[in-house]
Amino acid sequence: MATTSTTPPRVNLSDKIREALEEEIISGKLYAGCSIDEQGLMERFDVSRTPAREAIQQLATAGLVEMVPRHGAVVATLSLTEYVAMLEMLTELEGLAARLSARRMPAALRRDLQASFQACEAAAAKDDSVAYEEANRWFHQTIYDGSLNEVLARQLRQMRLRMRHPQRSLFDRPNRVRNSLAEHQDIMKAILDGDEDAADRHMCRHISSGGNVYVDAVARGSVPRG
Repeated sequence: MATTSTTPPRVNLSDKIREALEEEIISGKLYAGCSIDEQGLMERFDVSRTPAREAIQQLATAGLVEMVPRHGAVVATLSLTEYVAMLEMLTELEGLAARLSARRMPAALRRDLQASFQACEAAAAKDDSVAYEEANRWFHQTIYDGSLNEVLARQLRQMRLRMRHPQRSLFDRPNRVRNSLAEHQDIMKAILDGDEDAADRHMCRHISSGGNVYVDAVARGSVPRG
């Protein structure tokens, strides 16, 4: 008679550490130029050197950290030129995700999209830029998932992580939350209507608009250059 193993699945410690560090980059706790100490990771997560080192290497491969001579691993910094180049790529890929979502998004994710938009509305009504940023992340990630293209979704998430630090506080800019909410509404309607061209067009306009807010902020000197 066959028996079922009760052995719990093996936890990949390096993945666990990497995911924790990624979340801290998203939240801004780890910011551009911040040092990531291998010994500190070993003590914090109670692991040996190997998973700590592997986690750092995974982040480096994704472009989220860079190895600096005599300083070790630090959270990667994007120059304005690099940011603009990545923004061009992000705009096209986000548009593709919206187009595919208009064609493929399952019913459950369509409901999530509406829920994420409602969360954006609630945050905007309270003029809460922090809550809006979180709802905005939910909205976009739902569209990534709705594309049913895991390679595209993974690429977009990695790019968003790399661009995360320069985008901090963008929703504090005058009218940005209001404008973003209106853009989200256009994107959502196009996706729910199954209008691929409109979904692509509205998403590209939305990403370009947000990117321009950052570039303008740098030009005014109100956001540090990488």
